[in-house]
Amino acid sequence: MKQILRIVGILVVIALVGGQAIRPARTNPPVTGEIVAPPEIARPLEAACYNCHSNETVWPWYSQVAPASWLLASDVNEGRGKLNFSEWNLLPAAKQAKKFKKAAGEIEEGEMPPWYYLPLHPEARLSDADKAALVAWFKRQAAPPGM
Repeated sequence: MKQILRIVGILVVIALVGGQAIRPARTNPPVTGEIVAPPEIARPLEAACYNCHSNETVWPWYSQVAPASWLLASDVNEGRGKLNFSEWNLLPAAKQAKKFKKAAGEIEEGEMPPWYYLPLHPEARLSDADKAALVAWFKRQAAPPGM
């Protein structure tokens, strides 16, 4: 039994060390068009959303270590693919409105920011007042003009 545990331990170490050779791209492409929001909206938006939903990701030290690096790169790429505040001006107004509406719903439902993100990023924890302000602002932005 000891021999099996020793072999398994050695294989785990080899896999972890070997995994360091697989390095995902940790990029921050140029910002082409920032979303324009009043300061009381921009502050919580940047604190809670920009690490995954902009080209201004702050890559922590553990983003250099596999397998965490793989998860982080995947999460950021997925987040940017769904909503990227650094490329906001590239979206037509109708698509912006849909994204505002979806973002409001996800904040209301407690889906964003995700629970697993918050322990290592306490600055992303939104107060009830911040959540209400973001949701109200997103909904106003999603409404058709004149409503």
